[in-house]
Amino acid sequence: MAIGAFILGHSGSGKSFSLRNLPPEQVGFINVVGKYLPFRGASFKQVVTDDTRYIQDLLVKSTKPIIVIDDFQYLMSNQFMRDSDIKGFDKYTQNGKNIWEILNIINYQMKPYQRVYILSHTDEVDGKTKLKTIGKLLDEKITPEGMVGIVLQTHIENGEHFFLTQNNGFTTVKAPFEMFADRLIPNDLNAVDDAICDYYNLPKTLK
Repeated sequence: MAIGAFILGHSGSGKSFSLRNLPPEQVGFINVVGKYLPFRGASFKQVVTDDTRYIQDLLVKSTKPIIVIDDFQYLMSNQFMRDSDIKGFDKYTQNGKNIWEILNIINYQMKPYQRVYILSHTDEVDGKTKLKTIGKLLDEKITPEGMVGIVLQTHIENGEHFFLTQNNGFTTVKAPFEMFADRLIPNDLNAVDDAICDYYNLPKTLK
């Protein structure tokens, strides 16, 4: 029963940059699209893959306290493009099932000290910002944000990058009561991880 957290935002809004202060020796990094990180000295132990079955296996076997999946929405869009010749709704059903299984593994099969940060793009639907998905199955039947307890969203104000921690009625942002004191916090995922460990009395590192 790991702690899952979505980190949402549009491209270039600071999602990947927020990883810069995480301790590399404590991080398992799943690089979905094989891109380089936008800061110097990135030395995470990483696996480059968009194979959802392989990722599920990696999550079950992982022992690192911090796991990062970046960029999550490409697990859906890459599979959708590979299945472009498949007609009907089967490709949407399988795609949705793959994502549901990853989130279920985080919730039921990982270690209780682990934190999984899922970086993903956003979409605007009916004036509300949410996780970008493929098709309506995930939105109508599952709602990925509902399967985790923490959803933060990037926010840029006066040229500075932040995370939103409170819902304004037009996002899917949420966090446990009193985990974060402010509506806006610096986009530093290590500081977020510190807050989560303190809130739930979890070990920050493994010896």
